[in-house]
Amino acid sequence: MDSEILKKCTLCPCECNVNRLNGNIGKCRAKGKVKIALANLHYYEEPCISGENGSGTVFFSGCNMSCKFCQNYKVSQNYLGKEIEIEDLACEFLRLQKEKANNINLVTGFMYIPQIIEAIRIAKSNGLIIPIIYNSSGYEKVESLKLLEGYIDVYLPDLKYYYNELAQKLSGINNYFETATSAIKEMYNQVGNPYFDENGLIKKGMIIRHLILPNHIQNSKRVLKWIKNNINKKVLISIMAQYFPTYKALETDDINRKLTKEELEEIEKYVYKLNLEGYMQDLEDDEEKYVPNFK
Repeated sequence: MDSEILKKCTLCPCECNVNRLNGNIGKCRAKGKVKIALANLHYYEEPCISGENGSGTVFFSGCNMSCKFCQNYKVSQNYLGKEIEIEDLACEFLRLQKEKANNINLVTGFMYIPQIIEAIRIAKSNGLIIPIIYNSSGYEKVESLKLLEGYIDVYLPDLKYYYNELAQKLSGINNYFETATSAIKEMYNQVGNPYFDENGLIKKGMIIRHLILPNHIQNSKRVLKWIKNNINKKVLISIMAQYFPTYKALETDDINRKLTKEELEEIEKYVYKLNLEGYMQDLEDDEEKYVPNFK
């Protein structure tokens, strides 16, 4: 592993320049060792990821965003988890494969990119063959993503915000849109259009996720229009309606409620208008369905 990058960490757009090997922390709170909260089979991703066997999901501790509505804030903001060695991370990958996981799903792992690369190398030398998914907030640095080329089969980024002012207000970060869209373009350049096996499971490609926020329907429309105009139409979208007010969202007036049926229907109609393809969650039971024009 190239540990030099951790001595003056600039892995993410925050560019904190801290020496993580000495125990110093930046915005993401990660130190030199990998820290994970959980590694298990997860059945609630998109159907082409979870399938019947589940996705081998590894939740990394920490985050460079401070989302007021984060549903996993105990892991992302409170840094819950345990430190493990790189070799142990590789063993977790192999364990999940042995448990019949469809893939290895790396959730918010940007701060551990050098360690993840080394763990993938070790695991592959010991028989890891299932696809590797990089599950991201979208707030990534292109130069760091380039390090992952050849190691990641499927990119699963969020595109949360079109308006940078909204990103600053709700997630405490600057220049989100420019940063995330540049990152998404790099991800697409690496993996291209989705490829599926005979069982409908994704093996390579990209799915762009977007969480609809209450009272911010125009933000969602702008995000979706950007995807339509800038990314190949074969790239899938996944529109999430699962939002509910938690963490600091309960104290934030414009996001302290669930979505309404009318808000979701407005976005669904807009997706149909744009002729985008992918998945959309049902508001009542949170199960994903295909958007109307999915083929």
